[in-house]
Amino acid sequence: MASEKILTVCQSGGEFVRNTDGSMSYSGGEAHAIDIDSEMSLEDLKSEIASMFNFNDEPFSIKYFLPRNKRTPITISNDKDLKRMIAYHANSDTTDIYVTKISESRIIRSDVADSGTLINADITPLANFNEAKRIKVCSDWDNLITGVGQVFSTSKDFRDALHKYAIAHSFMYKLVKNDQSRVTAECTVEDCPWRIHASRSSAKQKFMIKKINPTHTCGKELTKESHKLASQRWVASVIKDKLREIPNYKPKDIANDLEREYGLSLNYSQAWRGKSIAKKELYNPFEEACNQLSWFCERIIETNPGSVATLHKSDDLRFRFFVAFHASLYGFEHGCRPLLFLDTFSLKANRHLKFLAATAVDGENDIYPVAFSVVDIENNETWHWFLEQLKSSFTLSRAITFISNDQNGMEEELSKVFEDSFHCYSEQYLIENFQKAMESSWSQEVKDKMIDHLKSSIYAYTADEFNDCIENIRSESKELAEWVLGTKPETWSDAFFKGLRYGKYSSVAVEKYNDWLSVRSEPSVLQIVDTLRCSLMEMMYSRRVSCNTWTEALVPSANQKVQEDMIRAHSFALVRPTGTVFEVSDESTNVVNTETKECTCRRWQVSGLPCIHALAVMEHTNGCIDEYCSKYFSSECYRIAYSLSINPIPDVGMPVCSDPFHIPGACSLRARRLAGRPKEKPEEPRIAIKRPLRCSKCQAIGHNKRTCETETQSV
Repeated sequence: MASEKILTVCQSGGEFVRNTDGSMSYSGGEAHAIDIDSEMSLEDLKSEIASMFNFNDEPFSIKYFLPRNKRTPITISNDKDLKRMIAYHANSDTTDIYVTKISESRIIRSDVADSGTLINADITPLANFNEAKRIKVCSDWDNLITGVGQVFSTSKDFRDALHKYAIAHSFMYKLVKNDQSRVTAECTVEDCPWRIHASRSSAKQKFMIKKINPTHTCGKELTKESHKLASQRWVASVIKDKLREIPNYKPKDIANDLEREYGLSLNYSQAWRGKSIAKKELYNPFEEACNQLSWFCERIIETNPGSVATLHKSDDLRFRFFVAFHASLYGFEHGCRPLLFLDTFSLKANRHLKFLAATAVDGENDIYPVAFSVVDIENNETWHWFLEQLKSSFTLSRAITFISNDQNGMEEELSKVFEDSFHCYSEQYLIENFQKAMESSWSQEVKDKMIDHLKSSIYAYTADEFNDCIENIRSESKELAEWVLGTKPETWSDAFFKGLRYGKYSSVAVEKYNDWLSVRSEPSVLQIVDTLRCSLMEMMYSRRVSCNTWTEALVPSANQKVQEDMIRAHSFALVRPTGTVFEVSDESTNVVNTETKECTCRRWQVSGLPCIHALAVMEHTNGCIDEYCSKYFSSECYRIAYSLSINPIPDVGMPVCSDPFHIPGACSLRARRLAGRPKEKPEEPRIAIKRPLRCSKCQAIGHNKRTCETETQSV
């Protein structure tokens, strides 16, 4: 147009409507025509529009559509925007602009996580009343909910659209019904009729809006109780994509970006928590296994030659990580008894990972970690893989006794991998199941008595002793005695078990591992393994130093037990010694064979230390007690067990990683507060300087004038 004037149709009082094809149209209101030229300023245009529609100092916005684009309204906010609109429509005879009032009493409300319950936590308030004018919520959100018949792919898509729609239209709602097949929401203000219901369509299997009442009678007035804007999870969903591209996205930058783009006023802690949630959602343990653990396996083998570190990755996004340090393997095979406890547990700070551990016992009956594995699921397959890795790590072939609870599929897989091994249940596992089988009506005294009988049956050395214990249980409950006999006593009682437990029936390995790995934040797999490595280094060093001061041939605990039993053996009498076979009499007669290291009481064979009958023979024959004890209780074997060291991995904190987002510290941040009250770090002790108490009468220190005993001198 030569005059550069455009005949403009100004419309106001109506509303934008989203059509089925995604385009938008303006419906209702009144319209006026004016001329706009390139010399007109935005202030002049607003002044003419205000007088045309009788706007009395009421703020309003001006929008228009681009040619051939009816999907997104464009806002005119300055003179440049106005000139652009004129240039875009220079070849048109007419154009349309849409005038809408800006409500100064506009509020934004948050949604609800569960049926009928408002969310008061994790919300982002508006800074103040004046900042409500600067809300820049995306204009597309105004029409995300169009009406009955609108279709969504899933219920989650519908809830997301509803959440944004509520933000754009300034109201708070609650979910009355919320599941995979239906969602019903209503306004939280009492007596407000706004309500929407959507459910799955049987024909298209899509989520469709079935009913909606779009009318609000709540007024939408800004109040101190309801100026809510968005939840932390909504903030996380907004910044997630940008956080993936910029791992070091700072909370301060997040707050500034959200205020600029959406008009949301966040403080630092709210932005930090939103980032934590987004970081948690982006974290994938399988990706971590790919990016970190392969490198860590190589570093373990390089710094600790002879160690075994294996990483297995499957196509179904599962991983298994096995570690056995050379120092632990050597110490177990040459200095510890052939006894292993198999345990599984989850870390308190990282519940989605499972921990499998094989733990031995040293001469002092302290735990001796041999190998461990971190997996994401515990089943027959993972136990079979763990046991195979454990067997391939050993260099010596010997029969090993395994003690465990009833783990998933472990007992079945154990017989397949370690064919010549022995397996029995732990004392703790038996007691827990025994307590469940007891009658609840029994008094605590009766229950404690029954548990004592069960323990005696576990420690019974002969079948007669075991039967006596069962009869004691039967005298109280026949059903409970039958239950005990049905648990296969050959797998847990010394009277029938074929393997050797050396007097060790349970382990505190799980508690020890949790103490070593007690962290408040959620650790990565690499952090778990390296924290455990540091604990093992310290344990082996401290025990190696302590045993250097020992002077006896036996370890202190074994030496003390032998000395106590020797005192009791003084009163025993020897009858008819024949070569290496002796009869020892006390209340009964037992036969001791010093050549085969056996006694008919079976204590010597079961524990590995001479029984009191054998000690009586040694005292009579002046035999060397140390020669008749199992070598695993000797100080020499103890020193061998801790003779080697686990070497540090100096660059464990800085692995080479192909994905910059998944660095060792990237996933250690806790996204969810752990259960229980947070433990506060105690303050540093202060040296309090207290003013001494001085008497105002006698000027002495240590009392005041009220308790002063000095007589008042007369003047």
